Amino acid sequence: MTSGPQRPYLWTFVLFVGASLALYATFATVHYSWNWQSVWNYRSQFLWGWVTTLLISMGAMVVSIIVGFALMLGRRAPVEPVRLLCTGIVELLRGSPLLVQLLIGYYIVATALRINDPLVVGIVLLGCFEGAYLAEIFRGAVESIGASQREAARAVGFDIVQTYRFVIIPQAIRRALPGTTGQLVSLIKDSSLLSVIAIEELVQKVRILNSSSYTALEGYLPLAAAYLIVTLPLSWFARQLERRFAYET
Repeated sequence: MTSGPQRPYLWTFVLFVGASLALYATFATVHYSWNWQSVWNYRSQFLWGWVTTLLISMGAMVVSIIVGFALMLGRRAPVEPVRLLCTGIVELLRGSPLLVQLLIGYYIVATALRINDPLVVGIVLLGCFEGAYLAEIFRGAVESIGASQREAARAVGFDIVQTYRFVIIPQAIRRALPGTTGQLVSLIKDSSLLSVIAIEELVQKVRILNSSSYTALEGYLPLAAAYLIVTLPLSWFARQLERRFAYET
């Protein structure tokens, strides 16, 4: 019998298989001609696109967490110009589409700075975009810690750094994990937009596959499976961390 924490992932897998079979059966009734041989012949390019997506996602995750934490601290800084600057950055990044930021960041900013590597530029831009959302998640988690916790830390002689390290951050991590996990999953899916700056990640490889082999669904079903292979373990790992940081209130 499957244990409780593993059931959501099992049901997600069952749902994906069921939806794929239903879609397959539906197109079979309208005489859709499946051409899996073309997909198999293109397997090396598909795998390379998947690896590229993984590398982009992992790099952007690191950047987004660093940017999010820095912006969160900036928004809580005692110096007003720093707070206003970080608030403006967060609102600007969250208030404009990622596609627009990619186009401006790569074709204008990166060109002006003579940065010609689209992979590096894409990772930084995607990380900054997602970092703005993480900053608000982190800020909400930190501000949810009661004032009594800070007063208790001051009472035992902790300075501001020790208060954050030993009191606030350990409690805020657990509260921020669900939102952070959802944002990182969104980051993986948003990486598909990097094709606009000439990065051949997974979605772009599937588009090339479909156009070259004159197929439609044969590339998109493996595409959905490839993203689930990445996002489901991430969700599982986040649940493990939630239990790891659980504490009695």
